[in-house]
Amino acid sequence: MLLLYLAPLLIILFVPFDSVWLLFLLFIISGLGMAGIGMGIMHDANHGSYSKKQWVNKLMGYTINLLGANDKVWRLQHNVLHHTYTNIEEHDDDINAPFFLRFSPHAKKNFLHRFQHYYAWFFYGLSTLSWITVKDFVRYKRYFNMGLIQDRKTYTDGVLKMILWKVVYFSFALVLPMVLSDFSPWLILLAFVAMHFVTGLTITLIFQTAHVVPNADFPLPNEEGQMESERFAHQLQTTCNFAPKSAVLSWLVGGLTHQVEHHLFPNISHVHYRKIAPIVKRTAEEFGLPYHSNGSLVSAVIQHFKMLRDLGRMELQPVAADKK
Repeated sequence: MLLLYLAPLLIILFVPFDSVWLLFLLFIISGLGMAGIGMGIMHDANHGSYSKKQWVNKLMGYTINLLGANDKVWRLQHNVLHHTYTNIEEHDDDINAPFFLRFSPHAKKNFLHRFQHYYAWFFYGLSTLSWITVKDFVRYKRYFNMGLIQDRKTYTDGVLKMILWKVVYFSFALVLPMVLSDFSPWLILLAFVAMHFVTGLTITLIFQTAHVVPNADFPLPNEEGQMESERFAHQLQTTCNFAPKSAVLSWLVGGLTHQVEHHLFPNISHVHYRKIAPIVKRTAEEFGLPYHSNGSLVSAVIQHFKMLRDLGRMELQPVAADKK
């Protein structure tokens, strides 16, 4: 995946060619490599499950910085908030969407949401462009205000490191191609956007089809602020697998075809998910708990499309405190 990401950029930098189609193809291939790094390397590493050696996990976790994002922001958003508060409105940052998207029946609804199952895909493609420009800074500031970052000095150091990493990324992925290649800057910029569109669409589809689907629950705390289900049951209720029998797809997406197993055991490397899945399924059935799974990626995407459509039509669901 690292080679798939870096080799096309090196070709653009050092191999003379004049084909616009080849330029876009190389950037798009690099975008697929970006998605592969995000799902198959960085994801495990920042969960501490890529290697038994923590220095290896830390080193490979930095690969997200090579994609223009930030490892510390991602760990707070994903490991802390998403895995702790999966599908809980206003707590899980994966479903805290901008005003034109609605990922939870408990989120406020507006007239745009009626059409979101048509236009959401375009914004999925722009998601990583948002990450590498403004979203990381916005989230990092919000996490500081939430108390997830220790003190002002830690926050300031984090911002400076974030800026430095992003300067490095934009330098080799955008500026150097503009300077060293024979193509006009606007063509390089368009190809760069195409690369991120492929990355954003790929990653978002893999993660959204695991949680924003009709089978998944969107539970809320009770009046005392407690969840009714304990952690393992909660993860089974809010998470869905897809294409569980496809070894090839599992390899391509870093085992995230088995999101149920990942959410139950995030400290286990993804290479083991397919092996433990039958045990997890049998145990869930034994205790009368759900085990959600779609047969293929296509069926999972169709289910996500239906969920977006339904969320655009259904009214705001009452919060737990309103249920008497």
